[in-house]
Amino acid sequence: MARSTAEIKGFEGANIAWIEEAEALTKEQWEIIEPTVRAEGSEIWMSYNPRLEDDFIETFNHDLENGVYIKHINYNENPFLSETMQKKIARLKAKDFKEYEHIYLGIPRRDHDDAVIKRSWILAAIDAHKALSVEPLGVKIIGFDVADGGADKNATVSRHGCLAYRSTEWQAEEHEINKSSMRVYSEAINSGSEITFDSIGVGAGAGSKFKELNDNGQHTVRFHKFNAGGAVIRPERMYQPSVKNKDFFANLKAQTWWSVADMFKATYNAVVNGDAIEPDMIISIASDMKHKDQLITELSTPKKDFDNHGRVKVESKKDLAKRGVKSPNIADSFIMAFADVRRPPPKNIVVKPLGVNLSGR
Repeated sequence: MARSTAEIKGFEGANIAWIEEAEALTKEQWEIIEPTVRAEGSEIWMSYNPRLEDDFIETFNHDLENGVYIKHINYNENPFLSETMQKKIARLKAKDFKEYEHIYLGIPRRDHDDAVIKRSWILAAIDAHKALSVEPLGVKIIGFDVADGGADKNATVSRHGCLAYRSTEWQAEEHEINKSSMRVYSEAINSGSEITFDSIGVGAGAGSKFKELNDNGQHTVRFHKFNAGGAVIRPERMYQPSVKNKDFFANLKAQTWWSVADMFKATYNAVVNGDAIEPDMIISIASDMKHKDQLITELSTPKKDFDNHGRVKVESKKDLAKRGVKSPNIADSFIMAFADVRRPPPKNIVVKPLGVNLSGR
């Protein structure tokens, strides 16, 4: 599995496959391993220390009828456990109960320690507008992540004020950028939305197509470029006491992810802890939104990173791929939908206000 999972395909006659440290098992590896161990009465054993609740191994459920047996083996079942170890466990239980549950009771953690956006924050934001009695009003924006080619997919997330309510994902070749752009443009017309799109590489063609459609058609859709590697906006503004935006963030991508993370954290504290929250910090995800579970995973996966000057940045797609993580298309679309890159409308275009913008972004 470590060298080349494909080599397992050719293995014949296995009665037992034992996967140690199975918390690292991926869906792609399992799709190769399971059909390979196919002899009558064969078994697959997986032993592991639970890590995170969104790990693939946590998708298995105890189901004897369908041949899945799950057994938790904890310290309290060990008759040979030393008194020294029992004292250590008791100290941790009194000091940090959640850490005790994770280490000694095998309860998976909800959050990655080094994730930019914590999974628990995102879960608290599901239908947060309802929990906080906020009506989604104001600006409507579609975040459009353009596929880089190959197996990558196009994706959109639509927001209305503080609420992300719709997402789409589809496969298209690089030469079909015009077709994909027209699809998003049509959605923007139908929903009365603006568009924020990935303008790097292939995505540059989307801007040209939107302009052409505006010039030649009967509709005008406002659209905004998002260059993830571009310079931060409002560079001289303080992000933290004595720290300016330009000195804290490596690029626009980092600034936008941290901005969205701040909104999720504030919403979490409001929903879970009852803290006061500014209206423009509320962020909500519709519980019935398509790809919701995928979005939760993609938003909570990228890790914090730093450039050579000590400024924060977000784990790149290339580094995610090294960990076996696919391109987070839905998450990137979500981030663009909430990105603060909108500009005032041109003077010759009249934009009718749609209401009060509670999200402020």
